[in-house]
Amino acid sequence: MTQQIKKFSWTGSNAPYIDQPDVQQIGRVVVGRFGGNSDAGQTKNEDGCLVWVNEQEDWEFVAILDAHNSAQSAELVIEQIVQHQTALTSLLSDKLGVNFFNGFERKLLELFQEQSFMEACRCVQGETACLIAVRKGKYLYWFSIGDCLLYAFHPELSAFGQYQINQRQFYEWIGQVNTFEQQIPCFSSGVRELRQGENQLLLATDGLVECPGAVFAEPKSIWHQCKGAASTDGVAALLATIQKNHVRDSATVVSWKVDVPEQASYASNQ
Repeated sequence: MTQQIKKFSWTGSNAPYIDQPDVQQIGRVVVGRFGGNSDAGQTKNEDGCLVWVNEQEDWEFVAILDAHNSAQSAELVIEQIVQHQTALTSLLSDKLGVNFFNGFERKLLELFQEQSFMEACRCVQGETACLIAVRKGKYLYWFSIGDCLLYAFHPELSAFGQYQINQRQFYEWIGQVNTFEQQIPCFSSGVRELRQGENQLLLATDGLVECPGAVFAEPKSIWHQCKGAASTDGVAALLATIQKNHVRDSATVVSWKVDVPEQASYASNQ
């Protein structure tokens, strides 16, 4: 099974990409990284991402992280997820069923509440937002701590002005300050049915939407930039635009397209 999985892992502490946008493709998934502009005052990149793609079993697992006060927390979270890769990918290899994502979420909660991991979190400098997205078949699952963003673009959704999947939550992190150290862990999660035809999924850290000029503050503007373009071209255009607008904050964008053959749900009178 592991031989079928295409893998990618990165943190900005290893390769900051300041003044230098970078776009990579892992299977159908495109990863774009830009550390910000040095002339705007940027000196470091504390983002991170992890991508697993299994085209044979028709799923993708993507995690993006936006740390602050150091990249240590992002590095620790990625390390923890990778240590549980066998268990996570085994769950993703199961057939879709009513409890498919319930079991997957239980495993995520288990690994984030593992005692050794929580002890390690207390020893790092800073904390990180973390957004995980999993797509299998025509379903998209997400698990979010903090303020990273997830979008699903499709003409039927855009007709209603619907683009963004999750709501950004501030004052949530993993690391030195840890959501999972509370009496009750705080996070957001959900499952969405993708529409029939081509869906474009996109995850981003806040450097994309908090760029000077607010060029991508509205989800519709991201869709218009990517619409009709190959995923690599769309992601490259997003990064080029924020670089031109003198963004300081780092931005990490992960995007891919999924063609869904099955008909999606409609209202009974449609």
